[in-house]
Amino acid sequence: MASDRTILVFGDSLSAALGLPAEQGWVALLAERVRSQGYGYEVVNASVSGETSAGGLERLPRALQQHHPSIVVLELGANDGLRGLPVDAMRTNLAQMIYLAEQAGARVVLLGIRIPPNYGPRYTQQFTVAYTDLAREHHLPFVPFLLKDVALKPALMQPDGMHPNAAGEPHVLENVWPVLKPLMKKN
Repeated sequence: MASDRTILVFGDSLSAALGLPAEQGWVALLAERVRSQGYGYEVVNASVSGETSAGGLERLPRALQQHHPSIVVLELGANDGLRGLPVDAMRTNLAQMIYLAEQAGARVVLLGIRIPPNYGPRYTQQFTVAYTDLAREHHLPFVPFLLKDVALKPALMQPDGMHPNAAGEPHVLENVWPVLKPLMKKN
């Protein structure tokens, strides 16, 4: 049975605030906004740096059982793309996670990722389209690119060029908030 007051953020280093104190990450900023605006939801960050979609699929059943979320914010796949893993496998893993979350009574918000063109235009295009297709097929609230207006701005990124810095994290939250907010009920 889903709790009507838990949001589970299930992702990788982009949601785990890699390289920053946890309280500076977009998920901590989300928890603060949810609290300050009176929504009364608990935000649980179950993100793990380095996680692939296969690792997430292994971990998700336990996280669903432990937290009973009403909303799951799914942000995985970046590490699949950076490792050049098959897009079809990532897509299948994400689809299975969507199914598991919905079976547990949760609404799923899908956060899309884009990757550098290291593996060529075909792979990069297939990777991007996988998220769009999943969102359409499963009728999910969808953020097409989590790092929109952040990724290509060095002032908002850590020196690794992959993760937002403390100045970039609020922008990431602004990409997620308009899609997530309509799913929440005020106290």
